Amino acid sequence: MPVNRFLSFVELNKLFTPTDKILLAVSGGKDSVLMTHLFNETGFAFGIAHCNFKLRGDESDKDEDFTRELALQVDAPFFSTTFNTQAFVEEHKISVQMAARQLRYDWFEQIRRDNTYDYIALAHHQSDTTETVLLNLVRGTGIAGLHGILPKREKLVRPLLFLTRQEIDGLIAENKFPYREDSSNSSAKYARNKLRINVIPKLKEINPHLETTFETNSRRFKELEDFLNLQTEQLRKDIFQTLPSGDVHIELQDLKKLNPRSLLLYELFKPYNFSEAVLEDLSQSWDGQPGKVFESATHSLLLDRMALILSPRTKAEFSSILVFKGENNINWGQINVKMEVLDSENFIPSGDNNFAFFDETLLQFPLKLRHWNTGDYFYPFGMKGKKKISDFFTEKKIPLNAKNNIPILENGNGDVLWVAGYRSDDRYKVTEQTKKVIIFEIQKQQ
Repeated sequence: MPVNRFLSFVELNKLFTPTDKILLAVSGGKDSVLMTHLFNETGFAFGIAHCNFKLRGDESDKDEDFTRELALQVDAPFFSTTFNTQAFVEEHKISVQMAARQLRYDWFEQIRRDNTYDYIALAHHQSDTTETVLLNLVRGTGIAGLHGILPKREKLVRPLLFLTRQEIDGLIAENKFPYREDSSNSSAKYARNKLRINVIPKLKEINPHLETTFETNSRRFKELEDFLNLQTEQLRKDIFQTLPSGDVHIELQDLKKLNPRSLLLYELFKPYNFSEAVLEDLSQSWDGQPGKVFESATHSLLLDRMALILSPRTKAEFSSILVFKGENNINWGQINVKMEVLDSENFIPSGDNNFAFFDETLLQFPLKLRHWNTGDYFYPFGMKGKKKISDFFTEKKIPLNAKNNIPILENGNGDVLWVAGYRSDDRYKVTEQTKKVIIFEIQKQQ
């Protein structure tokens, strides 16, 4: 057992102290079983927490029974819970992996707080880091995505990051530790499994020490990220001037000097939740007409003649609500939206802009009612091309204060369905093939 390497890694990364109590997240697989035995051999105070996601029938129940027996064997407190994961997936319209992640992390934190544990230990290892970095690169990432899995983040610690999957396999076999095998790990259904099964073996033909190389690279990228954060923080202090009102004044000439511009602009405004697309639009617009506003979910940037004014948006300004199938009345601020479903043979279209009509089969619930965001676009009914909603508002000569009171109805896939009271999206219109029509009506409350 690599006890000395384990202790050195814990100390080097300041994961926890000998007096801390640690809650171990144990699935029953090789990784978490080895972590349990390492904690047991080194004498740290720990408990075991296990989640039964009810996704693999009897197999899931046997995992729970095995983990309970392991806790008895090492004389550790045992906590377990059962989730109806599939119901959670259907309710929140997210993937099984995302649902399981949210459920377990929320529950681990609850157990940690309720039972005065200092940290939650997760059994990620070096090979997990390699897979994570590759996934991030494939999907697109910034510098933060290149350092992979960190040894410590707030109350989460990962004390097995000094080991590769192959090392863990060898230690389990050598010590004859029983464990549970998750059958889903051998399936190439999930992206991470595809990398592990199909891609990484090919990369190891080029570099047999792939995990060690990625671990070294990840450490360098983390140092680079830390350096960038320090420089950005200092730059923000130099050019962001807080006004008595609480707004922030930023001279345009200071932003125009940034080099590299896109990277530093994104890092400067990252705490305010502005996307790269919005900031790119900003940098292309700051020599144009003053008065343009750029928005994130939480803040707005007003383009003045010589400066930007950064302001927090009030809760009312960026609130959104979900619209579930079967709801009849939805209240959004001072506006009421009625929803009705009709068979197509009973449907009589109206030219009133306060009504919108959609093919039911094309809608993905839950829908969302929200304010418009910079970068929003749709395909106006009767037109073939797409149009930015900001341009649509300009053409309609809608004043700025009125724009934020216009509901945007968003489909479950993120497409804009309706600029409520003005125009619906042509892609979701009622056609001769439509069997059921969903009708929305907007009404201002008296």
